[in-house]
Formats: sequence, C-alpha cells, structure tokens
Amino acid sequence: MGDLPKIVVTGASGRMGQMLMKTVSASDKCTLVGAIERSGHDWIGRDAGLCMGGGALGVMVSDDALEAFASADAVIDFTAPSATVEFAALAAQARIVHVIGTTGMDEAELAKLTAAGRHATIIRAGNMSLGVNLLTKLTRMVAAALDVDYDIEIIEAHHNRKVDAPSGTALMLGEAAAQGRGVKLADVRDSGRDGITSARQQGDIGFSAIRGGDIIGEHDVLFAGEGERIILRHVASDRSLFAKGAVRAAIWGQGRAPGEYDMLDVLGLAD
Repeated sequence: MGDLPKIVVTGASGRMGQMLMKTVSASDKCTLVGAIERSGHDWIGRDAGLCMGGGALGVMVSDDALEAFASADAVIDFTAPSATVEFAALAAQARIVHVIGTTGMDEAELAKLTAAGRHATIIRAGNMSLGVNLLTKLTRMVAAALDVDYDIEIIEAHHNRKVDAPSGTALMLGEAAAQGRGVKLADVRDSGRDGITSARQQGDIGFSAIRGGDIIGEHDVLFAGEGERIILRHVASDRSLFAKGAVRAAIWGQGRAPGEYDMLDVLGLAD
C-alpha cells in the first residue's frame, strides 16, 4: 500500500465527496489519506468512514488542506469555484496532481487554474465519465461534418439542487461543437430564451436546461436539419461513474509534467 498513489478528497461530506472516498477506499490502485471539509463543519476531527455511516477508514476529516496535500500525491476536488481556486494554489505549492470536477467557474477563476498549472498537474473536465467524453468527441466530428443548415441544440437535465446552468458537461459539448465548426462558442452561444426572442440565428449553438427531482445527468446533442434530426445522447444512472473516472485521472496524472489536461488525455482520445 505504501507505493500506491495517496489521494485526498475535498468536500468530504457532499454526495460526490462521499462517493469519491468510497471509490478510493475500495480501489486496489490507490489509497485514501485525507478528507477535507470547511472549518467548523461537524465532521472535523472524526473518522471519515464513521461519518458516512460505515466502518472506520482510519482517515480523520480535517480543515487543513495544505497539511493534507503535503503528504499526498493527488487531490480530487468536486467543490465550488472559489474553493477550487484556493485548492489549486495549495496543490501547486505541494506539487501534487489536482483532479477538478468543479463546474461553473468564470474566466477569472479559470485563469487562476492556468497559473497553478505551471507548477501542478491539473486534470479538469466538465464530466469524468468515459461515455460523456466519447460523446464529446462524436459531437465535434458530427459538427465538422454538417454545415450551418443543421441547428445545434444541447439539452441537459439534472437534479433540483444543481446551482449552475448550463451544466459543465453541456458547455463541454458546446465547446466541442464549436470546435467542429471552427468557431468560438462565445460568439455563437444561445441560451436563456424567454418571451419573444425572434427567429433563431443560423449557426448559433443553443442550450436548454432542465432541473428536477433526482436526475443524475442526461445530455442530448441535437442536430436539426430540414427533414431530419440527429441526436447524440448520454444518460448517467449511477453517480459512481464520475468518481471512477476521477480516480482513474488521479492515477493517470502521476509522473505527468505540470500543465492542464482533460479526460480525453486520460482516456487516450485527445487529437
């Protein structure tokens, strides 16, 4: 066990944090050495496994991320943009792999991640699943093959507690479609329609977001032309697939040069 990559999980009490800790603990390819929560949380100072209602893991929940990172090889981070930026600076200081599943970051926050990537190996993706990353590659290919007579609409659905829209995955798919067409997503993005919006502009990439119940994640990429529609779809039915992808990324990142990577790199699908 001493030679296995040592992993810290942030946002330990959250749904993804708990799933990540369970996935790391169950793996024979890495080991859980740290669990981070915000100061004042009632899990602080307690065994992470007991906090989750299971057996003891021998890992105490802490609010000292720097100390935890100093004895780790990687951190897996599905938290909030402001927290992720702080963790990125600490991961860069500790020179460890930082796997980021956090979504909803703005340009200023992304710029800070790029700066951290000069010293740390950062693997960031809007979605960590194999299927979604295959969908991303297919979206770029189909967008490149079809002209602007085919409208592109990305429809996503998530649970009623998700706070950002469009989802990180939807934006990832939008970026792929824009790349396929050789344009910038910012120049053709169409979202938040309401009221009398006028006719759709040719070449725009549209986004529609659904929020309800306990939907884990569903994404459709619709190419709508005259007389036909092409729909690429991914449905997630088990949140553990995101955790498994993130753990795979943390292991893959060991020994990689500092810089920014994504799941296409991890899966060997990058161009």
